[in-house]
Amino acid sequence: MSNAFAEESGGPAVQETGPFGLPVDSALAADSRRFLAAVEELLLDSVRSDNPLLNEASKHLVEAGGKRFRPMLVTLASHFGDPGAAGLVPAAVVVELTHLGTLYHDDVMDEATVRRGRQSANVRWDNTRAILTGDYLFARASDLLADLGTEPVRIQARAFARLVRGQIEETTGPAEGADPLKHYLQVLADKTASLIAVSGQFGALLSGAPASTVDTVTSACEKIGIAFQLSDDILDIDSETEESGKTPGTDLREGIRTLPMHHVLAGVGSGPDDARLRDLLVQDLTDDARHAEALALLRAHPAMDRARADLHRVAEDARAELLTLTANPARDALTALCDYVVSRTG
Repeated sequence: MSNAFAEESGGPAVQETGPFGLPVDSALAADSRRFLAAVEELLLDSVRSDNPLLNEASKHLVEAGGKRFRPMLVTLASHFGDPGAAGLVPAAVVVELTHLGTLYHDDVMDEATVRRGRQSANVRWDNTRAILTGDYLFARASDLLADLGTEPVRIQARAFARLVRGQIEETTGPAEGADPLKHYLQVLADKTASLIAVSGQFGALLSGAPASTVDTVTSACEKIGIAFQLSDDILDIDSETEESGKTPGTDLREGIRTLPMHHVLAGVGSGPDDARLRDLLVQDLTDDARHAEALALLRAHPAMDRARADLHRVAEDARAELLTLTANPARDALTALCDYVVSRTG
């Protein structure tokens, strides 16, 4: 993994541990801490309500914490322009509120019981209150967004349309005759990566970075978002721990077809157990014995290597785009993130 955060002078930069345990330039780390502290303050202020139930429900996930990955991308991208520019903190809160709002809705659709180590809002209250709380967070995000100008509003609206389209496409599945793998990758880009792309786009745009830089950062961040989801697909199958944030094999048990499964069903591999695995993948795998068999066969299948190769390609594409930008510690942090997303899958 690359961990060089050299100063433009060519001398070694002072480093410390940053997001995901990555080494970062100390000045950039200090700036990011200040930025994220301001984000946290505005985030909490934005979800307050005079209604006691809404106040409690809207803070439920905010106070549960999280990596604040999207705000982190906003501040890193801002270093391609003026990181002190007005509007950056509100923009970071906008993307985080939007992300949190989708989590409330996702938990209703998935009938989830736990989110970030806490009882999910749909269980703590009920589906109606969880949906309305998510709507409230979207409204609060829109209120902040209105002060940032018409272009950020347009960017957010288009990303939100992609996010909803991705959710609908995931729910309905591929059309008859469509390529299931291509459909899956498009759902992933729309549902997950679109808001991650907006995070980088807001940071670069609102900092006054050149238009070509904004476009590059946006594209690279979308690829980083895709890569993170692909790595989660692999970890869900391959990890012996709960490194992915879920019990290994959760997607398999829930009937969610992820990248390695799509490769198996598309015919990757020609081993003696392939037919059995393909048969298992179209069955109900809530049965413990069938689930354990499918998980063991999938872990040993060539589809896992194919999935890792796909992940590596997407991360390398993001890295190559970032390396066209002016060298600075923020660029180094983003390229190291590309390395990290590959290395976390072993």
